[in-house]
Amino acid sequence: MSQAEEVRGIVKWYNATKGFGFITPDSGGKDIFVHASALERSGLSSLNEGQATTVQVVQGHKGPEAAALSVG
Repeated sequence: MSQAEEVRGIVKWYNATKGFGFITPDSGGKDIFVHASALERSGLSSLNEGQATTVQVVQGHKGPEAAALSVG
C-alpha cells in the first residue's frame, strides 16, 4: 500500500445499503472513493451528504480511496 496523504473534503454522497460513496476534496481533483470498511476501521457507522471530513487517502486500483477518515 502506498503512503497515505491527509486530505480535507466534503461528503458528496454515501449509500449505506451499497456500502460506499465519494468525498470531494477541498483542494479539487478527483473524488475520493470511500468503502464501508474504511468507516469501520475509523469507528464510524455512516456519513451524511455535506459532512466535513479529514481523509487518509491512498491510491487505489481505480483512483484515490479513503484508508481511514474522521468527521468534523
